[in-house]
Amino acid sequence: MGPLQIKELLQTAPEQQTVTLKGWVRTKRESKNAIFIALNDGSTIHNIQAVAEPGQFSAELLAAITTGACLKVTGQLIESQGSGQAAEVRITDIEIYGVADPDKYPLQPKKHSLEFLREIAHLRPRTNTFSAILRIRHALAFAVHQYFNDNGFFYLHTPIITASDAEGAGEMFRVTTLDLDKLPRTDEGKINFKEDFFGREANLTVSGQLEGELGALALSKIYTFGPTFRAENSNTTRHLAEFWMIEPEMAFFELEDNMNLAEDFIKKVISHALVHCKDDLHFLQNRLAEEEKGKPQNERSIPLLEKLSFVVDNPFERLTYTEAIEILLKSKPHKEKKFQFPVGWGIDLSSEHERYLVEKHFKKPVILTNYPKEIKSFYMKQDEDGKTVRAMDVLFPGIGEIIGGSQREDSYEKLLGRVHEVGIDPQNLWWYLETRQFGTAPHSGFGLGFERLVLFVTGMGNIRDVIPFPRYPKSAEF
Repeated sequence: MGPLQIKELLQTAPEQQTVTLKGWVRTKRESKNAIFIALNDGSTIHNIQAVAEPGQFSAELLAAITTGACLKVTGQLIESQGSGQAAEVRITDIEIYGVADPDKYPLQPKKHSLEFLREIAHLRPRTNTFSAILRIRHALAFAVHQYFNDNGFFYLHTPIITASDAEGAGEMFRVTTLDLDKLPRTDEGKINFKEDFFGREANLTVSGQLEGELGALALSKIYTFGPTFRAENSNTTRHLAEFWMIEPEMAFFELEDNMNLAEDFIKKVISHALVHCKDDLHFLQNRLAEEEKGKPQNERSIPLLEKLSFVVDNPFERLTYTEAIEILLKSKPHKEKKFQFPVGWGIDLSSEHERYLVEKHFKKPVILTNYPKEIKSFYMKQDEDGKTVRAMDVLFPGIGEIIGGSQREDSYEKLLGRVHEVGIDPQNLWWYLETRQFGTAPHSGFGLGFERLVLFVTGMGNIRDVIPFPRYPKSAEF
């Protein structure tokens, strides 16, 4: 199973047994009596201290041991003399795998800004902050698969290259093998996609939902978890051009079932992180507190672990969009004209409205339902009133909407009517429409942007810092 990792070593009782460890140097300091090397291999937020005696190794070897260098260290695991760790390694042998020139290695032991670290995304996983985020990201992804597996869902791989636009958003990345310098043209002068690889226009997917519904109408309960792409020119802290989406789709689930699943799912996944990522979450909580200590008390974030427990321990408040608008119209910020965006029935709620409901009014996560059909996607089931649809959005403190979903329209006539209303060519969705003619069934689903979840759980402020190599306008460096 490979060499012993530092995480395992730190949990081993020190009995002067010989151990070998491998990792990267975080710090090296020399005193009259000893040389202390802190090593980390990414398995844990904690370093292990390796100690050598002065004169034990050549000055040349010691000079090459600098922050960022990679070492193999052999020695005895002994009780630590210093505070802060139970065990340390008394070195008998050192092998240098790779040096890191201190004049060139950018991650010297000092505080680096997150903006600077984005410029060196190839090295930032070696920092405490990013190694913690990436371990939490792994734990959350594992918990997602475990949850769905344990609840009778099948993992469905939906296409990454698609000819449909699930959201009707239009902001898609085109996939082509055509020579851009010699584009084939039709008689009308338009690009002739019949000569392209797929014989038609193709794009990177914006969602696996439509294909996911096809799976649910055969397997009953499926989920997708894969990359999605949006060519929005959004340079914000909340948008990425490439991100991961979790999209369960369930036959025979109505709106209430959908809400129950969304609430249970997100609570279980966050609980998994609380149990399995304690050290990393404590580190990120302290990091955030340190960063905000200059702010007035009322502007500081809720401590991270408290915020996560708050979501896990509270039943989510459920109300309709119409009820939410009434609350917002009666609210102090609305009356005092403090909201940046106007409030009125029919608006698409902005993040400030969502956060007011969660953070100020209910002081707990909120599920809003039954939105006006004009502001929601064509595939959502229409309510009897003809004005609203069976949508549901889960709103969280700090970020607003984290999950968006709905009961899907199962009536062929109504769905076809909406397709025409929003201006989609039914021919492009013939296969989707056909499922409503061959054994249609009530069904529901939702989408959760995985990075939004990681952002919430880590307490980070920018979505570019919770994915290893972020893609956003004018940036595809790594």
